[in-house]
Amino acid sequence: MSLFDYHRLDQQLLHTIAYDALVWSSLHGLVVGDKSVQKRSGSVPGVGLVHAPIALLPTPFPQNQWRQASELAPIFNELVDRVSLDASFLQHSLSRTKEADEFTSKLLDIHSTMLHINKKEEIRLGLHRSDYMLDEKSNSLLQIELNTIASSFAGLSNLVTDLHRYIVWSHGKLFGLDSKSIAANDAVNQNAEALAKAWSEYNNPRAVIMIIVQAEERNMYDQHFVSALLREKYNITSIRKTLGEVDEEGEILPDGTLSVNGQQISVIYFRAGYTPADYPSESEWKARLLMEKSSAIKCPSISYHLVGTKKIQQELAKPGVLERFLDNKEDIAKLRKCFAGLWSLDESSIVEKAIEKPELFVMKPQREGGGNNIYGDDVRETLQKLQKSGSEEDAAYILMQRIFPTISATVLMRNGCWSKDHAISELGIFGTYLRNKDKVIINKQSGYLMRTKISSSDEGGVAAGFAVLDSLYLT
Repeated sequence: MSLFDYHRLDQQLLHTIAYDALVWSSLHGLVVGDKSVQKRSGSVPGVGLVHAPIALLPTPFPQNQWRQASELAPIFNELVDRVSLDASFLQHSLSRTKEADEFTSKLLDIHSTMLHINKKEEIRLGLHRSDYMLDEKSNSLLQIELNTIASSFAGLSNLVTDLHRYIVWSHGKLFGLDSKSIAANDAVNQNAEALAKAWSEYNNPRAVIMIIVQAEERNMYDQHFVSALLREKYNITSIRKTLGEVDEEGEILPDGTLSVNGQQISVIYFRAGYTPADYPSESEWKARLLMEKSSAIKCPSISYHLVGTKKIQQELAKPGVLERFLDNKEDIAKLRKCFAGLWSLDESSIVEKAIEKPELFVMKPQREGGGNNIYGDDVRETLQKLQKSGSEEDAAYILMQRIFPTISATVLMRNGCWSKDHAISELGIFGTYLRNKDKVIINKQSGYLMRTKISSSDEGGVAAGFAVLDSLYLT
């Protein structure tokens, strides 16, 4: 019997653990807005809350691959920064995508405008998250994607780690687990620290941090944890604004400072703006351009945002490309080791193979936020449709090797009910990066997010409703 076969646990014990987990989550703010309650749960704090979807017990993960993932974070941080400075690489790599995808095209237009007015970002802040899966066959850690904008769940993942330590401390003796083996997670403190240090570098004590949010945000508590820390630990005020509000209330003062509703802004932290749905009209795009032109520190800047696109991920995996940006041979080898197979659709031999064996591939559009990828027979159908139409539309996608992670026996909690299921997990490693001109102030791994989903589900987003929050039990 495996220690981690949670399905062997007695029903009564699971019932007790579930009850304890629900109480703990409610008392500690491990909550999201409940969409089944009413409209206001995504806009008014404290109205219609429900515990976040969680795994009841931590998922086992090998110590060596955990260390490998953690060591990659500062290298990826540095890579993002260097690629962001190579404007021609970004524009050239995304030129075909631009023709096929209106959203990427609009982002590239803003990037071009910044180049045209010679706008330099001297202080650069990155709150990134690199997501991995453990491929069962090869036992290798492979990167799914690198998020450079609105990397969420630092607050709630931090809490899930605390919850699991509490549960294992309370009940673990009954099934042989030790709470000290759950990997420590300090994500929310690290995120707040990076934002606070960026605020200090900007050096305007009257200025505030502005968090760009969606008008309806059921994951608002994850964001409020960061704001609360900024206030309590660093005495820094943060304000929440939608892109539409920035367009209405924002202006750039003669010295380049961004002012929103009369308040000067030092740092703009995007928790929205990563999906076309966040730009329903021209005014949101105007707001994005206005912010980009200002002297405020952007997290992310337009170039950091573009580095996080799927197409750039695929370009960086090509032979010889990493060498263009990094000098350290060991670092390059470490990055290459975690790259899965990535191809553009103009590589006809791979497209043929994907039509033949679609189950071995995933098709990814240039989109963030979960729920957008294409799997299984749909891969074949989409590829054949694109071949027939002969349009430029194929440039809106990349092909990626499908990763087959270990399936484990898990207990999932949603809406107050627990269920036994078979699941796979995805590990996201947060990285924080801050530099001012030549001085790197922060570059480190900053906690993690473990997401577990039913093994029959293809998509991985918690906010999109496919997965639950989890933690790591190091083996």
